[in-house]
Amino acid sequence: MIPVVALVGRPNVGKSTLFNRLTRSRLALVDDQPGVTRDRLYAEVVRGSRKFLLIDTGGLSESDDPLISAVRDQVLQALAEASSVVFVVDSRDGLTAADLQIAADLRKEGAVVQVAVNKAEGVDHSLATSEFAELSIGQAFAISAKTGQGVENLLENIFTHAPESLDTESVMAGSRIAVVGRPNVGKSTLVNCLAGEDRVIVADYPGTTRDSIPVTIERDDSRLTLIDTAGVRRKARVRETLEKFSVVKTLQALASAEVAVLMLDAQAGILDQDTAIAGLALQGGRSIVLAINKWDGLDRSERNRIRREIDRRFDFLPNHEEVFISALHGSGMGELLKAVRSTQASAMKEMGTVELNRILSRALEHHSPPMSQNRTIKPKYAHQGGRNPPTVVLHGNSLDKLPASYLRYLSRFIARSFKMTGTQVRFELKKSDNPYNPTPDKRAGRRPTRRS
Repeated sequence: MIPVVALVGRPNVGKSTLFNRLTRSRLALVDDQPGVTRDRLYAEVVRGSRKFLLIDTGGLSESDDPLISAVRDQVLQALAEASSVVFVVDSRDGLTAADLQIAADLRKEGAVVQVAVNKAEGVDHSLATSEFAELSIGQAFAISAKTGQGVENLLENIFTHAPESLDTESVMAGSRIAVVGRPNVGKSTLVNCLAGEDRVIVADYPGTTRDSIPVTIERDDSRLTLIDTAGVRRKARVRETLEKFSVVKTLQALASAEVAVLMLDAQAGILDQDTAIAGLALQGGRSIVLAINKWDGLDRSERNRIRREIDRRFDFLPNHEEVFISALHGSGMGELLKAVRSTQASAMKEMGTVELNRILSRALEHHSPPMSQNRTIKPKYAHQGGRNPPTVVLHGNSLDKLPASYLRYLSRFIARSFKMTGTQVRFELKKSDNPYNPTPDKRAGRRPTRRS
């Protein structure tokens, strides 16, 4: 088993900055505003052959606010999973009553604790840590998560106390599925339902999820990493810098995924923002599954109306799966996972060159390319150039004159012929000689020149 290490502490002491420093990533959203991190965020820390799983957690504070209580529950779950804890404190604030309370709680847990005295850049280490000796909970290390000062010493101590990992496979491996949509359509509820636990915080008001949270699940001997993302509102409504960063994280999650599950709220209806998000996913080359949530609360006439609205609004999408679900009650989960696997297989489709050119010939016969300057534009041959998204390299003359509408026709014809779902075939257009005719000089009545 891979050792698990949890970062805990008050809000705004630098846990997420330290998380990014240790994982050598920008996975955690960082802002000067306290309380940015709410859910548990996991990532591996690897140094040579040594590694552990690091958990970033929300800030611990005393409050009757239901959201703060939910954050505390997330921290307690992280502590239950962890074999050791890094307690992050702020050297500039000094020792606070909240720090003493957290230390008392950690003693009850009985975990191995290291104290990271953060924001200690330019300060003598002994002076920075002396005040926190009162915690009497573990060795203190003066660090600066922002600059990296003292972090390697802390890391070495973590490795010293962490049991050696016997796993060679990444625990974060698996097909990546981005769950996207407008705020409050049920993305986090869906992730929790599939995970079988309260893995991410769910609240009745929009904007609860700020970061992109990967959650790994196993189904039918396969591993999927679901990425819960922040809701994407219309650009005109996004004013706060933090929300802008959240949208950027959502777009990054889309870029790293193989499939996008676009969640729609059946009770709220289909809005322009839903189609805009679908367009973003399609533009990014992601295969798409539509998950229509809150379906259980609609009568037959309302369901028929929503179906017609989906057909009308999403007619620009390639042939795709539509799954009607209730994330709250767990209905439709099996159908959704089946649709995700089918769509993922389409995104990673292997298109043989012989079969691809046979399909291309049929497409050209069925619908000839348009004329350009009284000459027919005719693609000569094709081969696969990539996957996720499936990419076809198309060779011929004057291909740059092909209109976008004809390329869309070819894309749909090829996707349908290879039985792809939710996936748009992309093209790379190249003007080149046909490799199946290696002696073009013969057409000019000359023998090819041999070169040594």
